[in-house]
Amino acid sequence: VQLQASGGGLVQAGGSLRLSCAASGNIFRINVMGWYRQAPGKERELVAASISGGSTVYSDSVKGRFTIPRDNTKNTVYLQMNSLKPEDTAVYYCNALVSTATTNSVSYWGQGTQVTVSS
Repeated sequence: VQLQASGGGLVQAGGSLRLSCAASGNIFRINVMGWYRQAPGKERELVAASISGGSTVYSDSVKGRFTIPRDNTKNTVYLQMNSLKPEDTAVYYCNALVSTATTNSVSYWGQGTQVTVSS
């Protein structure tokens, strides 16, 4: 299973960016797809997650500004980031809990994508 993330970049405070993460490979079911981020000198933290069945989870710091749409037909999750703040600057990582024909709910990570918000 591979996760391919894209969409990072440089944006001014108050602007918007959309990240994409597409999963491919021998996938039976994607149980959870989500986004984490890691700022310099800080631990990796959960930003948002989309759970099979439709529920979503957001960190308090992004509630009301970020959404996590998911396209199950494309095994793709997005992170729509609005009203960006300099403190959102970080490397963003896609994560998925995937079940295959032979494994149950294994965690996979995509490559990080840099998001930089200038003040």
